[in-house]
Amino acid sequence: MVSKVHQADSGEKQYHIVCGKGDLAKYLLVPGDPDRVPKIVGFWDSADEVSCRREFRSFTGKYKGASLSALSSGIGPACMAIVVNEASRVGVHTFIRVGSTGAIQKHINCGDLVISSAAVRLDCTSNCYVMPEYPAVASYEVVLALIEAAENLGISNYHVGVTATTADFYAGQSRLAKLFTSRMDDLLPTLQKIGVLNFEMETATLYTMASLYGLRAGSICAVYANRCTNHFEEGAGEESAIRIAIEATKILHEWDAKKRKKKKRWLFPSLLAKR
Repeated sequence: MVSKVHQADSGEKQYHIVCGKGDLAKYLLVPGDPDRVPKIVGFWDSADEVSCRREFRSFTGKYKGASLSALSSGIGPACMAIVVNEASRVGVHTFIRVGSTGAIQKHINCGDLVISSAAVRLDCTSNCYVMPEYPAVASYEVVLALIEAAENLGISNYHVGVTATTADFYAGQSRLAKLFTSRMDDLLPTLQKIGVLNFEMETATLYTMASLYGLRAGSICAVYANRCTNHFEEGAGEESAIRIAIEATKILHEWDAKKRKKKKRWLFPSLLAKR
């Protein structure tokens, strides 16, 4: 059940996302599309709309005892950088991107899901924060939680691997017949040869900034297109990606409680087996 917009109890609002301290939970789901936010909160037990400005639409609520929020980032790495900067300032420590993507390997079908363990930094935005040799790597805890969630939900058509994040949808992903540099001519076959799974436009920025800021981040994307087969199916796999991301948030909430109880900083397999 979704209620009307509420205001933060106190604290200054962040300029773009219009959220202050207390508006967002520590666990944040980040779709690109603002219209995906209501789809996400439709699976929650309760939700309040926090704000809606430009591409940034946010809700906070509860799912099976876990507090969580959703905030859309819009399209592209620069918008994701705004979300990470401003959401972290008001208390978010865990980010899960819930997006759409185009596969670049033949074996990945429309409707499949890609869980990104790392990302190739073709986003340009992350270069404003650190040298390009710095890796864009997911939090292992978030990757494990996404895999665990998929298995718990009986969703098996997921792939785990490296994503390529680009700064542009057209030339940046080799979609133009006329490209203006030899580097762009070679990009797609090179990425395919080295086993990169997919193209999208936010994950590398999220991962790089989260690592630099001491935060956790993961990404799950539904495959809408396959560049090898030229097949496109808008919306394919979206609900599965949403359900997995929400369930992963609950799992992380439970794992974090176990770490606090055992006074451990890092998650490890035997910790989960202990009662």
